[in-house]
Amino acid sequence: MNLTYERNGDYRIPNLIPSEQEGTMLTKYGVLRKNYLKNHRRGIYTGLLLSGELLTHCLEIQEQAEERFEVLTQQLLKNQTVTEELKQNDPLQWTKEMNRIYQQAEEIVLKELVYQ
Repeated sequence: MNLTYERNGDYRIPNLIPSEQEGTMLTKYGVLRKNYLKNHRRGIYTGLLLSGELLTHCLEIQEQAEERFEVLTQQLLKNQTVTEELKQNDPLQWTKEMNRIYQQAEEIVLKELVYQ
């Protein structure tokens, strides 16, 4: 391992620059996971950051969370009375029900994957 150092006053600080993966971008769940680790699980965050695995870990959680959100949304839609007929007859009630379903699914995803 070849490290370079930068002089800062009387101290020499190593230049630790994590490698970045091209074409990958964190979205909502990935950013939430990264911030959670940074603020509440400092040791895990630092370990992942220094090993260069932080972005990979956050992308993994992001993908799992998005898939889980879709599955939960579909399951909740099957169990509820949200239909196309409701959408045509009472659009405001349909919107209310859909928002409730999305919020339930998101709460479950955040608790199970992002904030664990």
